[in-house]
Amino acid sequence: MRIGILGTGTLAGALGQGWARAGHELVIGGRSQVKAEKLAERLGHGVLAVTPREAITGIDAVLLAVSWDGVEDMLGLAGASDGMPEGTPLIDPTNAVTHGVGALLTGHGESMARRIAGLASKAHVVKAFHLFPADQWTSPPGDGRSRVTVAMCGDDSAALDVVSELVRDVGGTPAILGTLDRVRQLEEVAGFVIGLTFAGFDPNSAVPHVPSSAVS
Repeated sequence: MRIGILGTGTLAGALGQGWARAGHELVIGGRSQVKAEKLAERLGHGVLAVTPREAITGIDAVLLAVSWDGVEDMLGLAGASDGMPEGTPLIDPTNAVTHGVGALLTGHGESMARRIAGLASKAHVVKAFHLFPADQWTSPPGDGRSRVTVAMCGDDSAALDVVSELVRDVGGTPAILGTLDRVRQLEEVAGFVIGLTFAGFDPNSAVPHVPSSAVS
């Protein structure tokens, strides 16, 4: 696939590394052309630095790898409201939460994924990759690290299929939990995990281990 990445931070680099290793063609668009060029050079594999608008053109999927408060600016630079091709899978890994606390900063009943869908109305937004630190995706699949489950929500089955493939390519197992009507629940889970982590607790210790056979 040809993947456009909007952003030049740690998650852009980590997923970019994994997808480039898997043989995908990547283009990086950032607010800083210099940072985009440095990231492209570091990733190698023919990764190109382009403008944000070029990063959403002629691609099979887009990763919106910016902080939650930079979403509107980045999508504006990319021209996503009118320039993104109809039906483009747009991956949203953002967490709009209070740093160190995990409380959601979106309005009552609102989600970042829905907000992004409104800013890029032609795209098919898929919530994914928002629960794990970026370094989860830097090791090649099968290097001894156990596979993790990537919870996802989205309204379009074809877009979910595309993102599911990209999840597998970096060593994850996709778990589709429903449409964007359920996505705020996923975002609240991220707040729960972040809050426990900053309070000094292992989030894994707060989630009961229930064998899948017990609920099948």
